[in-house]
Amino acid sequence: MKTAFVFSGQGAQYSGMGKELFDQEEIVQQTFKEASDALGYDMAELCFTENDQLNETMYTQPAILTVSIAFYRLLQSKGYQPDVVAGLSLGEYSALVASGAISFKEAVQLVAKRGKYMTEAAPSGTGKMVAVMNADRSLIEKCCQEASVLGIVSPANYNTPQQVVIGGEIPAVDKAVELLKEAGVKRTVSLKVSGPFHTALLKPASERLASELEKINFAEMTIPVISNTTAHVMEQSEIKELLEKQVMSAVRFADSIETIKKMNVDVMIEVGPGKTLTGFIKKIDKEIETARVEDEKTLCETQALLDGR
Repeated sequence: MKTAFVFSGQGAQYSGMGKELFDQEEIVQQTFKEASDALGYDMAELCFTENDQLNETMYTQPAILTVSIAFYRLLQSKGYQPDVVAGLSLGEYSALVASGAISFKEAVQLVAKRGKYMTEAAPSGTGKMVAVMNADRSLIEKCCQEASVLGIVSPANYNTPQQVVIGGEIPAVDKAVELLKEAGVKRTVSLKVSGPFHTALLKPASERLASELEKINFAEMTIPVISNTTAHVMEQSEIKELLEKQVMSAVRFADSIETIKKMNVDVMIEVGPGKTLTGFIKKIDKEIETARVEDEKTLCETQALLDGR
């Protein structure tokens, strides 16, 4: 049987993330220093002190990537290696670093630009995102299509079979929610996000990111990476195209987990801040064993799980 590492996405950030393992592990400190040198600001200060910047997309994205790769390198140093990797949206960049496709330095600089482009393409207040609970995927897609006469609206995140997030322009999203409620959907939750990510509103960010991706020479992956956009194993030749599309296309996390399951994986480890992904995985398939790494306690639990196999 095999192990998958899945990497945290935006929204998992919190002040103090990574500090406990940073204080204890040299490899974590080295990763933070590498990020600071690449970006020209103190990554430890950004992550460990109370500040408003941590929730600004252009800072959030490199911060989460740094914490995730620091934890990944720590697991590697202890002899743990995944058979397959994936990530939620931003987490896909951590997965690509883990696979050897891109260096950490290049990735952290790239996601800082990605975050900036995403913010400028959809400034705060230009759209909204709503989580739709316990509704059939085809019904959600149909209501979005009908509501799109009022503007852009589409599924943005297929998180679990019970939760799909839709996003886009406010009048169109509101209309889709109205249609869903008329069709019998009982629960929708408006999300506090800085922009309607993974929708067509992000097309300008996708185009700007494409020109940055052209400057990078992606290497052959040494570990299979599951694409958010296709929910299939990425080919080396399609990395740039998929990362460009990913910004404005739906994240197919639930389908990605199903793909990983078919690869004979029975343990999935969430690497990075928070526990969102382990929560999603348990809703997708409660039989999958999960653990996570973000502090000393969860690291020990993960080691115990992996060593006991």
